[in-house]
Formats: sequence, C-alpha cells, structure tokens
Amino acid sequence: MIKPILPIAELLRPIFLFFVSALALLSGFRFLHFSLYSNRVSEAIGLGEFFILGLRADLMQVSYFIIIPFLAFPLFIPFMNRYRVQSLWYRAALLWFTLCFIILWFMEISTPAFLAQYDTRPNRLFFEYLEYPAEVFSTLWNGFKTWLMIGAASTLLTIYILKRIARIIAQRFQPEPMRRRYLLGVYPLLLVMVVLGIRSTLAHRPANPAFFAVTSDAMVNSLILNSTYTLEYALYNLKHESKANLIYGDMKTDEVLTTVKQNTHLKEYEFPYKDYPTVHFQPATRKREKPLNIVIILEESLGATFVESLGGVPVTPNLERLKSDGWWFERLYATGTRSVRGIEAVVSGFLPTRARSTVKLSNSQRQFFTLADVLSRQGYFTEFIYGGQAHFDNMANFFVGNGFQSIIDQDDYKTPNFTGSWGVSDEDLFNKLHQRLVVNTAKHPTFTLAFSSSNHEPFKFPDNTIKLHEEPKNTVNNAVKYADYALGEFFRKARQSNYWDNTLFLVVADHDTRVYGDDLIPVNKFHIPGLILGADLEPRTIKSTASQIDLAPTLLSLAGVSAYLPTVGQDLSRTDKAPGNRAMMQFGDNYGWLEGETLTVLRVNKPTEHYRYIPEVDKQEPIEDPLSPEQLKKIRAFAMLPSILYQSREYYVPKD
Repeated sequence: MIKPILPIAELLRPIFLFFVSALALLSGFRFLHFSLYSNRVSEAIGLGEFFILGLRADLMQVSYFIIIPFLAFPLFIPFMNRYRVQSLWYRAALLWFTLCFIILWFMEISTPAFLAQYDTRPNRLFFEYLEYPAEVFSTLWNGFKTWLMIGAASTLLTIYILKRIARIIAQRFQPEPMRRRYLLGVYPLLLVMVVLGIRSTLAHRPANPAFFAVTSDAMVNSLILNSTYTLEYALYNLKHESKANLIYGDMKTDEVLTTVKQNTHLKEYEFPYKDYPTVHFQPATRKREKPLNIVIILEESLGATFVESLGGVPVTPNLERLKSDGWWFERLYATGTRSVRGIEAVVSGFLPTRARSTVKLSNSQRQFFTLADVLSRQGYFTEFIYGGQAHFDNMANFFVGNGFQSIIDQDDYKTPNFTGSWGVSDEDLFNKLHQRLVVNTAKHPTFTLAFSSSNHEPFKFPDNTIKLHEEPKNTVNNAVKYADYALGEFFRKARQSNYWDNTLFLVVADHDTRVYGDDLIPVNKFHIPGLILGADLEPRTIKSTASQIDLAPTLLSLAGVSAYLPTVGQDLSRTDKAPGNRAMMQFGDNYGWLEGETLTVLRVNKPTEHYRYIPEVDKQEPIEDPLSPEQLKKIRAFAMLPSILYQSREYYVPKD
C-alpha cells in the first residue's frame, strides 16, 4: 500500500515544503515582533496563548495560499499518468508557492517600520499610500532608512535564494506512474484539512480578526495575526465601505434617525426634507450686518501632547499666548487618526466610521456637504491652500466637487523659501494665506481652509528659525515648535491687516502625530487643541468635552451665517443650551463615545466595554455597565448614522 502512495507524495512535495517553511517564517517574525514589544505583549496576554493563537492565524493564511492550486488540482488528475502533465503541475506549483513565500517575506519585513509608525500591522493605509510613492519613500528614507535598506536587500536576496531552490527541486523531480484511484482517495482528505485550516474553527462562522482580538491592546491583537492576512482582510473589507458602521447595531434606519434627532441639541429643530433626513435650519446666534470671513487653519498632527497647558511638551508658546484672545477648547477630541478624517470632521461635520474617510469615497465626491458648499451659496469665495500636492489623499477632487472654487498647492508657490518632503514650509503657506486674504477679503466674503504640513515626518523645516527644543534637529518636537513659530508670525501680521476685524479664525489639529496605546480607545491621543479667535470674539474657555464635528456649526453661528445644515454636531455658541459634553472617536474597528467621565467602546463582534476615564492621569478604569438601554441606544444610533447617510447619499443640502 505504501509504494503507490510514494509518487503522490512526491507530486505534492511543493505543498508540504511551502506549508512547513511558511509557518516557520511567520513564527520567526512573530518572535521578532514580540521582542520589539515584549512589555506590551506580556502585560496583555500569556506568551503561550500569544504564540499558539499566532500559529493558528498563520495556518489560516497558509491554507488560503494552498487552497488556490488545490482547487485547480482535479483538472490535472485525469492526465496524471502522463509525465509531461506531472512536470507541468509540479513547476506551476513551485512557481506559485515561491511567489506566495516572497509575499509573506515582504509583508513581514515591512511590518516593524509600519508598527513603529501606526502601532498596528499593515492595514488599508499600507496600500492607500502606495498612490503617493514620492512622499512615502521620503518618509521611510528619513525615518526608517536602516530598516528600509534591510527590507529591500533581504527581499532581493530572498527572491534570489528561492529561485535557486525552486530550480533545484524542479530538476530533481522524477515523474513516475501512479494509480489515480489513490490520488482521488488522498485528495479529498487533504482538501478537507486545508478548508479546516482556513476556517480555524468548527463554529458556524469562520475565524476572522475579531476572533483573535483577545486583549484590550489593539496592537497586541494585530501581532497575533500576520501582516499578509491583515492586508488581505483590509482589501476584503473595501466592499463593505458603505455599511461599515452598521455592524455596531441592529436598529432600523428610521429608528436610528429618530434616536439621533431626539438628542438634546437637535430635538427642537424641524427636519423638512424627507430625502435628506438630518437637514435642519440653524439660525446664527450672532446677528451681523455683514457675515464674517471664516479661515480654518488645520494644523498637521498637532495633538494636545505638544501643548503644555493641556499636559504636553512645552513647544507651542505662540498658541499658548493666543489662547487668551479667543475661545479655547480644553477638552476637544479628534474623530480619527488620519488627516482626511480631520478634514471630514472639521470641514463637513461628518461622523467617523470604520470605512475610509469620505474625502476618498466615491459617493461623496459630489453633492456632499461642506462648509465651502453652504458658504458659496451665500456669496462667499471659497479656497483651499496647501503647501504640498493637493491631489494627495484625493483632497483636490473632494474639495472641487463640494464647493471649493479655488485650490492652491505646491505648484502655485513660485519661489518658496523652503521645500521639504511634504511641500513648502509653513512660513511659505502662511505668507500665501496672508496674501490671499488681503486680496480676496477686499472683494467679497471669504472662506479659506489652510492646511499645514511642516509637522509631518520626516520633520524637515528651515534652519535658523527657532531655538531647537532638542537635538538632533529633525524631531517631532522641533517640527511642532517650528510650526508654532510660523503660526505666531502669521497672526502677528494678521492682527495688523485690514481683514482682521471682519474675520473669524479657527486653529485646530487634524489629529495627534501618532495614535497608539494599549487601550481599546487611547483617549489621550485623540485629545487636540482648538482655538477660535478674531473679529469681536470675546475670550472664553470651553471646559466641557467637545468633538471636531461641533466646530462647523459653531463657526457658522459665530460668523453670523444662518443656513440649512445636515450636521449633527452642536452649536457651542448657544448659551441657552448646555454643551453636549461628549465626543466620538474611531480607532480601527473600535468606536469610542466619551460622555462626561464615561467611555463606552463599541466593538465588532465583541461585547461593549465601559470605562471611567480620568483625563488628569490618563487612566481608564473598567466599570460595570452603567448605561441605561436608552443611553446605549443613542450611542449605537450615532455610530450607525454616518453609514446610513453615506450609503443613501443623504448628507447634503438640496438646492432649491
């Protein structure tokens, strides 16, 4: 019985070799990643469970690669007595598994740099940013040069070695006569084993990333998986973009809309448009003969961790001085962790989701609400000013399609004083902003969005502009200090300009420089500074919790603009209403709702978690479910709402 099986075993040798070598490769890299983050892993999970679950996840990925040639194998079985067919199968299998091994190697060797930057294994950002090779390569070269060189050299070496090994194995293959009935008997058994490897469980649903999310540290959960799988899963999830947040509850659309509209600051409004269910008329709290110009200065990666009065490093002295001249937000939180998420929240007032930002999604490239759209209808000239390339992250397309009449980017700076990896310096940006405001505000009311970029890795900025906070020069603290210097110089000129008395400014961060931590929602890394100043605005400190989505309705009201809006953020200028005292944050698959001291975290296919958040010491204490069914229903409704509005293309104010 053994002899007839031997030719079959020889024929299937590429599968067995790949199976063993791939598992060894992935396990070896998991040990490497564990060594880099051993403290966090050890605090979150037992080492035995960590590596066993990791092996289980690797079996899933390896089985996915094996199943493809396995499904093609029956096509060859009727002809396996022909030696040429056997050789064809053998060489095709060797080629396939060589390519698969190279993919596994490349993804794992790329992981340490990605972990250092994003605190997770490669995900959708890994392939999204491939659209911008110049910027990405510059960031990698300046921030991770050693690892980039190791990765490139080792990948080329791996390809060379695998090519040699595959050639040797192919040359040694000796086709032999075989009995197809034995082959037909072995094949189903092996196929069942591969399918079980893919499912990794006998339960009704196959395993997925949520199955391996066994700790409260998202980064550790990602280490249990392997990088090829996390990237594949991110690609797979693209088809669920429009319904990304519907997974947080099973409420019907009407129930979600009714629940949101009953929220304190919305329930008094009327919603006259059936096809645009959140659109309501917001009267301005400030009555003005002529509405103010509005300027939003979106600061790249300026988290509260860089603002001394918010508990951060003292590298923003100009912002600290300016805060006494306007409305200063002590507990303002970003909705997400990327620039496009900040743009989406600040400019559109849109709630965060697990999907890509609406700046990139197809259904929001036209007829999607922005401040530029509502203000252009009221006679404003609307403009976006950026120091880099406006096509990055699809910004230009989104802006042009949704109300911005002018786009200025790197190509429009004829003689910049300094150009870095991400565009011209913040000084160049603010000089251009000042020049444009002088010209534009003299002609018509103006809405301008200016987006800085100097505080972006690899942190390049002009020499001899600031006293360095630390050595070497190109560090995040020095870059933030330079960005703050440029901001201070702009406001020094703006105060002396003709546009100051009729212009309202918002200075706010898009997100913190890096969002990481061992909590399901690292709240402190979502904490950002925010300041509204200019014109006749009286100083005020807002101590209650606020979100980026509250800024758009508040700005319009302070500027004296009454308008129909689809936003569900709160107008914080209304003194007749208590502030909402809540913020929402999307961190990967976790949706956080911070209200008062209670942090509620909605998870995908996992129980809801509740914590008492103490911001003074950045501590989260687990608590028993303190929420009433009505409160939890409200949170789920707000989490589900953006997917409903995006999917139905209802986040827009129809034109009469």
